[in-house]
Order: sequence, then C-alpha cells, then structure tokens
Amino acid sequence: MRNLRSFIAMILLVSLLLVFFYSSLHLEMTHSHRAAINKKPTEGPLSIQDQVQVQVQDQVQNQVQVRESITVPHLEVQNISDSFKQAIPQNGAYWNRLLYSALKNQGIGGNSSRRDSDWSSCKVVHQEVLRLNVHDFNLYNFLFQDFVQGMGCRTPPVLINVPKKCVSAGGDKNGEKLLLFAIKSTPGHFERRQAVRETWGEEGVKQSGLRVRTVFLMGSHQADDPDLSPLLSFESQLFGDILQWDFQESFLNLTLKMNVLLQWTLQHCAHVNFVFSGDDDVFVNTPLLLSYLQSLDSTKASKLYSGHVISTASPIRDPKSKYYIPLSFYDGPYPAYVGGGGLLISGALLRPLYSVSHVIPFYPIDDVYTGMCFKAIGVSPEIHPGFHTFDLKEADRENVCVHKDLILIHKRSPQEIKRLWRGIHSPFLTC
Repeated sequence: MRNLRSFIAMILLVSLLLVFFYSSLHLEMTHSHRAAINKKPTEGPLSIQDQVQVQVQDQVQNQVQVRESITVPHLEVQNISDSFKQAIPQNGAYWNRLLYSALKNQGIGGNSSRRDSDWSSCKVVHQEVLRLNVHDFNLYNFLFQDFVQGMGCRTPPVLINVPKKCVSAGGDKNGEKLLLFAIKSTPGHFERRQAVRETWGEEGVKQSGLRVRTVFLMGSHQADDPDLSPLLSFESQLFGDILQWDFQESFLNLTLKMNVLLQWTLQHCAHVNFVFSGDDDVFVNTPLLLSYLQSLDSTKASKLYSGHVISTASPIRDPKSKYYIPLSFYDGPYPAYVGGGGLLISGALLRPLYSVSHVIPFYPIDDVYTGMCFKAIGVSPEIHPGFHTFDLKEADRENVCVHKDLILIHKRSPQEIKRLWRGIHSPFLTC
C-alpha cells in the first residue's frame, strides 16, 4: 500500500511540474517575443536566443488557436448515385426518413448547398420533437439519445490547430506527392501518440518520394475525465501535430471526427494526394504502404478507397453491443465499407465526399457512414490483403516476418509497436 501511495504521489508531482513548466515556458516566450518586437534598432541585432524564442512563439501562435471558427469549404452540388438510393430502403425508420427527405430537398436545390448550422444552436433540445418522430426514443440509451439530438451538429469550434501542417518549407519539388496520416486519438492517449511519432508516423520525405505529414485528431475530455488541456497544449507546442475540436470524445462521435477531418483537410491541406485515416493503436508498415501508393496508376490513385473491406455487414440489434442500432432508427443493410481501424483515401475524393455528407444524415458508426458516402459518389471499396483490422491469429502475433509483409495490424500496444518497428527494420532479420 505504501508503494502504491508513493507511486501515485510521484505521478501527481510529475504532472504538476509539467503544468508549471508549460506555464513558465509560455510566459517566458511571450515576454521575450514582446521584448524582441519592441527592441529599437539602436539596440543592435537580436541575440540567437531571442531569435529562437521569437520563432518558437510564432510557431506556437500558428499551432494553437483557441475556439477558432471553422471556415467551411465551398460546397459543390454532388449527385447521389442511383446504386446508393437503391441500396437504402425507403421506410419508416427515422434515419431512412431523414435521408429521403434530404434527397428530395437536394432535388429542388436545397440541403446540399446550405451552410452548416451554428454550433451553439444546432442541437435538438426539445425531446418532444424526437419523441414525436421516434416512437421509442425514451428506450434509447443516453449516448444514443445524445447522438440523435446532435445529428445536425457539424462544425465544432477548433481548440488546437496546425494550419500550416501541409505547407512545405521549400515548396513542392519535382511534383512531390503528399500523404497525410490522420490518426484518431483522445486526450489521454499520449503514450500511443508518442509511439506513432517514433515509428511509422514519423514525418519527412521518404525514399519513395512521398512527403509524409501526421496529425492526431481528438475532441475534448469527457465530463468524468481529468482535464488534460494544459498538458495537451504543451504537447501541441512541442510536436505541432495536434488537432482538437470542442466536442466530447465518444464512440458515437467518431463520425463527427471524420467529418471535421474532411473540413480541415479541404481548408488547410487541399493539395494532399492520399489520406490514411486510422486508430492510434494500429501498427503500420510505412515502407510497404508507400510502395503500394507509388505502384498505383493515375486512375486508381484518383479513386482510392482501400483497406480491409467488410462486405456483408448488417445492423446489430443487441442493446449490449457498442455497435447497437435500434430498428426504429435505421432499417436496412449496410453497404460494403472499409474497416475504420485503417483505410486509404484519395485526396481527389475529399471534396465530393464532403459534399454528399451534407445530404446523407450522420450515422453513429463512422466506418459504415464513410462507406455510405463512398457509395453515394459511386466509388467501391477495394480489398487490400495487407490490412488486418481484426488482428492476426494468435500464433502469428509475435512473428516479425508476418508483420513485415503486411501494411496494417490492429491492435497493438505502444510497446509492441516499438518492438515490431525495430524488428522489421533490423538488418539481422531473415524471413
């Protein structure tokens, strides 16, 4: 018990020291920055230390923008494919009714061209409206009720931003292509993020000629979780790869997270060639991934939606499952879709995807919703045998040679990711 108390005390002390260090660093940089700006020409040139502090402060200002409003990209009207309409039945389920109402409005020039509702007033606060439209709304669990109430909420304020993430210091050289790693994370997953930074998510121009940039996407902490905002701000200043929005982290908000990724990328990274969207606990064989992308011809590269394809899924009706979908909410099959643990998307498809997302109502399972949007723009998922979002058989979990021939494995701990990364790059490995 004494050892446990000592350990807890040590953790608290370290946390307090980090917060104090961040506060001191912020004040020092602000003071130095102001002093540097106010320095008169007669006082001589800035010292190297002052120059560095000014550069760091400018970088911080570019990275952190508290409660910034999202500039929603201009929406171009995108036709919804007939195959999508035929796949989704028109019936009395709430989501189905919302979809066909939106399709009808699109046909008369509405909905797809409208602007997003203001974040402060987008939520349905009067449950009587929902009870009128969903007869068993009271039987939905709290999280599902909250999701239904917020289905029209699409533009949360930005808490931490990196608007210049995709800007190359020397400009694009020799037609250099850009791959964006967009990793879904949560505020408390620092160890996972650091493992990604030190291994497969490391930024830079790779031997294949692709330039890699990495961002971690997250909402704000849940009500019962500790507020890690000071530590997250410090992490952002240190690494410059945090994107945070002011919405609560939850499984049912992953669809919103995917939507704000589309918004952010179209605004700040519109020239991206490929986007890899994945979880923060996957292992990615980056050299193999880059080789695959470089092998694609221009046609495939412009229509890419690839990974572990789930082709015969349907809604789960068990209320105990986190994938539970009430029959009164959605009634119909799922389109083929790529598992959300890790998928590849062509940059050329981001704008049409974002456009149809304003016609297709939010769905509480993000990878299913993404599959719906792809079907709506007429793009089918492509199976890649190197993506294993449901892990390997037990006998192969520690086999480095097996991992060397695969692009993605889910799930792995930060320690396993580090070991696997060292293993597949070891000159002593013989497979």
